[in-house]
Amino acid sequence: MKNLQLNLIEFTSLWPTWVALVPVDELLDVVKKIQASDGQLLTLWGSDERSQQYGFRLHLVFIFWNQGVLYLQCDLSGVNPSYPDLSSYFPVANRLQRALFDLLGIKANDSEDERAWLRHNAWPSDIFPLREEIKLTDRFANEDEQYPFVRVHGEGVHEIPVGPVHAGIIEPGHFRFHAVGERILRLEERLGYAHKGIAKHFQHCSFIKGTQLAGRISADNTVAYAWAYSMAVEHLYQGAAVSPRAQWLRALLLERERIMNHLGDLGSLGNDAGLSFGLTQFSILKEDMLRLNMQLFGHRYLMDIIVPGGVTADISSGGIYLISQEIRKLQKEVYSLKQCYSNHEGLQDRFMTTGTVSLPLANRLGLLGLSARSSGLAIDWRTKFPCMPYTKIGVRACIEKQGDVGARVLIRFQEIEESLRIIELIIKKLPDGRIQELLPKTTDSRIGFGCIEGWRGPVFFAVCNEDTDHIRWAHVHDPSWQNWLALEHAVLGNIVPDFPLINKSFNLSYSGHDS
Repeated sequence: MKNLQLNLIEFTSLWPTWVALVPVDELLDVVKKIQASDGQLLTLWGSDERSQQYGFRLHLVFIFWNQGVLYLQCDLSGVNPSYPDLSSYFPVANRLQRALFDLLGIKANDSEDERAWLRHNAWPSDIFPLREEIKLTDRFANEDEQYPFVRVHGEGVHEIPVGPVHAGIIEPGHFRFHAVGERILRLEERLGYAHKGIAKHFQHCSFIKGTQLAGRISADNTVAYAWAYSMAVEHLYQGAAVSPRAQWLRALLLERERIMNHLGDLGSLGNDAGLSFGLTQFSILKEDMLRLNMQLFGHRYLMDIIVPGGVTADISSGGIYLISQEIRKLQKEVYSLKQCYSNHEGLQDRFMTTGTVSLPLANRLGLLGLSARSSGLAIDWRTKFPCMPYTKIGVRACIEKQGDVGARVLIRFQEIEESLRIIELIIKKLPDGRIQELLPKTTDSRIGFGCIEGWRGPVFFAVCNEDTDHIRWAHVHDPSWQNWLALEHAVLGNIVPDFPLINKSFNLSYSGHDS
């Protein structure tokens, strides 16, 4: 990172973080150097700083997995703000840039793809909701729009539109296939149907309301979102104390969330490949976990427990005993089901070599989380940039190299086993003490970062305050932004009936992406 020849400022954080202020006319050269240095674009966003006499500002976060995090700021004009297109260096930038223009009117110059991404026809194309003059209560007439999907032409090529309304009770997303017979030539996604204006809701809200909002962005990942948000707020206050007991309880909740989602996915993957027995058995195990969550923590999906300064729910010695009993049961049952899946020839025929993402492609697309580790990328925020208590636990990252549905199934089995080991360690070493501390007071405007390895991958939050307990702006990034791109590549050459199986093996978030 230091070879980038930037004026880097070390930034106090839970992981090594450097900051650089980059003139917009130098941004492209800097991004080229970052790519050449094996940096990975995590996210980009913008903020309206006109009331602060700065115009607009572009924010970019890059990961150097063996070094730390690089945070860049670019000050832009207050009139017609723009910056160079970055998508030829980092593919995920394309959709991030389109979303940024939809929401804030900051344009990526010379981009080959300027189609709306989040806007759809919900507001006029000359209205940018995240600008300061637009109020949360403002209402606008819908604008008619025809989205120009890319067309594939040729003998025998036909088009299959799927969604955005699906047969099951799932979130909305549109998939446009081009195929010859049943063989997929191209898939184009259109997302954004679950856009809820989360960033606008964060503007000027209190940290308490922000906590509730963060935990509801993507409900199956509520613990990771709440922890990343709380970490960002605590970081903003520079030195806000979180007791050891609260830190260990947070990890307990996060690993339970990881296991629950993996159990649900393994059942669905078995069902999609024709083994309804798998769905039944894994659903029972997941439901038992949900019921114990309710009994011990007051919520089946663990909402509203992690807050800035700690947690709102503790666990008794009786609760620890129940979790230990649950661990024994899950270890036995999941092992048995893993043997069933591994020895079932029908399942393996559907899983192996289906929906493959190679290691070079995973690198190029910047895959994150479970999907990356299934293609051989040894990246896990808990191992690369661990916070407490992961610094004491020593997480073993689970890696597979095949990059297919079978690899993503195996990773889930392995991560359940590892999370059970972590939980067992937590309940044995859980320290005594308080579970929540008051945040210190500050009148300075700062930016705080938080990032936690959720079950899909790292969930990132940036929060900027405007006074002691209110948010000026906040940005959240779900790993699905990167991984939706991989799904478009993973299906190529596969047959259309395998798409539900491939899609489920990624199980990406619409809501987290569209927020």
